[in-house]
Amino acid sequence: MRVICCWCLRRIKLSKDVGWKSAAPSDNFREQYICRKALRLPARPVPTYGEKMKLIKTDKTKKKTDEPRTNLTERIYQIIKDDIFSFRLVPGDRFSENEIAERVAASRTPVREALARLQREGYVDVSFRSGWKVNPFDFKKFEQLYDVRIILELAAIKKLCEMETAPDLDDVKRIWLVKPEDRLKDGPTVCGLDERFHEQLIEATGNMEMARIHHEITERLRIIRRIDFTQRNRIEATYDEHAKILRTIIERRAEDAKSYLKTHIEASKAEVRKITLHMLYEAQQQHPADSE
Repeated sequence: MRVICCWCLRRIKLSKDVGWKSAAPSDNFREQYICRKALRLPARPVPTYGEKMKLIKTDKTKKKTDEPRTNLTERIYQIIKDDIFSFRLVPGDRFSENEIAERVAASRTPVREALARLQREGYVDVSFRSGWKVNPFDFKKFEQLYDVRIILELAAIKKLCEMETAPDLDDVKRIWLVKPEDRLKDGPTVCGLDERFHEQLIEATGNMEMARIHHEITERLRIIRRIDFTQRNRIEATYDEHAKILRTIIERRAEDAKSYLKTHIEASKAEVRKITLHMLYEAQQQHPADSE
């Protein structure tokens, strides 16, 4: 007698020579089996596929890339994550590995690896019958990351103001202590500079372990922080607030600098939440059926 392995979907013969193991009964209480090969596979369910994912056009003539696996997985990961945070994919949207693979002209293996990473980070989930699904937006997780970031940066400012030798902040001053007419206007560029401003404050303390932890948090927040720079008034506010923080550090006014920094980050966090909710609402209004 031959059956389908409930894990890897291969046909197996129920004999000790082939090797099989009884699994938990299914919903209809019929016996299921797992083949010996499946027992060595990573714990990853094989999804079935539902409706086509919206806003994705595939090019059948496009050849699969020869890009190295690591780079390809990272690129696919960034594409899907960008779709989620740009609200081309909204919470509740379903899609399949095949659809992503066709879109990025890659095999399912790097697609599955990218999705597994996104699943570990809580952005998507998978079910055996309905495939992959975008999870609800988790503001609580991002607020916790912001809280850790504030703690690290406040500690850095305290140390900078107490250092016997003044910290080297010349590169930071050249960017942020400029006349209003010399300020940059491009949102993505200012977003990158803003990220470096906060990292450079940490690095100036000389504590590389603190810098490493802060960098990891920055990477996890990057995709949501960029939303803050879609508004012109927030770009101007960033220049003003950074200049104020820098001047108080240079003057070694630790308590003032810490107060300005905390207010700056809290304002950015609140603005990001407000803009995100608005963008999410608009995306769901445009595709009400898809986000149910």
